[in-house]
Amino acid sequence: MSKILNLKPLWLFVIYVILDILCIGMGMGVPIFCIILGFPVGWFALKYINREETSLQKVLPRAFHYAIPISVVTLVGMVLIWGPAVQILFDPGRDIANFGIPMILYEPMASFIGWMVLMVFISPFLQFLTAILGTYMALLDWLNPKKVIQAPFST
Repeated sequence: MSKILNLKPLWLFVIYVILDILCIGMGMGVPIFCIILGFPVGWFALKYINREETSLQKVLPRAFHYAIPISVVTLVGMVLIWGPAVQILFDPGRDIANFGIPMILYEPMASFIGWMVLMVFISPFLQFLTAILGTYMALLDWLNPKKVIQAPFST
């Protein structure tokens, strides 16, 4: 772990981009694994920040700023994958009902637009939120010196 924590930020970013591409591929264009990847990346971001900073007022903004580039990488990946499908909206002979996306709304056109918004914009935002959640979960571990977990209703 100490070898990974001592890597330069550029190398860590390259490793993350490779992992994100693998997660996009595992989800076959649906970034569910990218969203899940946000949690360990957020945890690692706090461990990486704690090497230099110990003040909580400096750690929190840096954790926020580390979560932004990882969601931008997923956003770029989703634009590259799903962006060309937008031309279907302007094709007069389109068959959106058989495009292969789930009909999450009753109208095929509305489902297609909703799917595009979900894939391109909402999924990277969810990854951003899971990275922040991972950071804050690691922060709770960092702030709790006892490392004792108690059941909420134990007697």
